[in-house]
Amino acid sequence: MRKILLTGGAGFIGAYCLEMLLQKYPDYYVVNIDKLTYASDLSRLKKHIKNPNYHFVLGDITDVLLVAHLFNQFQFDAVIHIAAESHVDRSIIDPPLFVKTNIEGTNVLLHAAYTHWFEGPKQVRSNFLHHRFLYISTDEVYGSLSDPIDAFREDAPMAPTNPYSGSKAAAECLVNAYLHSYGLDMVVTRSTNNYGIGQHSEKLIPMVVDRALKGQSIPLHGDGGMIREWLHVTDHVRAIDLVFHQGKSGHTYNIGSYDRRTNLAVAHMICKLLDRMKPLAEKSYTALITFVADRPSQDRRYALDNRKISEQLGWKPMISFQEGLEELVANYYEQCALRF
Repeated sequence: MRKILLTGGAGFIGAYCLEMLLQKYPDYYVVNIDKLTYASDLSRLKKHIKNPNYHFVLGDITDVLLVAHLFNQFQFDAVIHIAAESHVDRSIIDPPLFVKTNIEGTNVLLHAAYTHWFEGPKQVRSNFLHHRFLYISTDEVYGSLSDPIDAFREDAPMAPTNPYSGSKAAAECLVNAYLHSYGLDMVVTRSTNNYGIGQHSEKLIPMVVDRALKGQSIPLHGDGGMIREWLHVTDHVRAIDLVFHQGKSGHTYNIGSYDRRTNLAVAHMICKLLDRMKPLAEKSYTALITFVADRPSQDRRYALDNRKISEQLGWKPMISFQEGLEELVANYYEQCALRF
């Protein structure tokens, strides 16, 4: 039985990844370590409690002794590292937290993997070909794209502009350092903005839906013209699955959708959907949209070229933004109706 250490499995993307691993690979034993921050949700894990192939650990990836103990206890064959502090606004307020979790935490995991796989028992070393470290990064490490028709390829230089993207870029550098210094089998993914059912309300799409249904103002940074590329979380997890099992060691893979829209356009789409589901008496939900001061060093445009993962691994997004957004808004509305 292949033993996988999954970090951040109680988070948004992590929970979807955990679901995929346990459903698709009955010969995998998955240990999920999560410190259960504000963005985690234990209710996502209830369905797995009785699964004999699953084990939950409440803990912090920066805890050197705990991580080393887990490697010794479970003899992990691979790591899928998703856990991270991920909100840009919070990173600007509290950079040290992002440095500790995203950089130091990644280093703790890398060093534990190296120590266990290279310096551990002979049986562990003999199975080295089965080992892999997958690091889940972000398109934000590239920084802002000025060319309105261009898209970042994997060989574009990293140019992070805020503490969050800087910490993710630094962690990537550590992953690559372990590849080149020790021969660690590693792969990296960089995905665009994820969305889907269950995402924390600090993110743009659930924030807009939540505030609209409460009749509150919908704040957008600046003029709302920041362009983001939107990827459904289930498409992202399908890509993670492919890269983890078939990606080439030492390679980085962009995961994008080519569905690029301004934040203002996304807010308008959500408001129009709600206008149909639960119309206001005298106005559209779009009247709730307001504009607030832009955040420092705001990236104007993100866009990924994902030909590499498409051509090499046969991946492509399956869920259109319109389809995914309609499902999400309908689900959110139904949940609100049940509560009230």
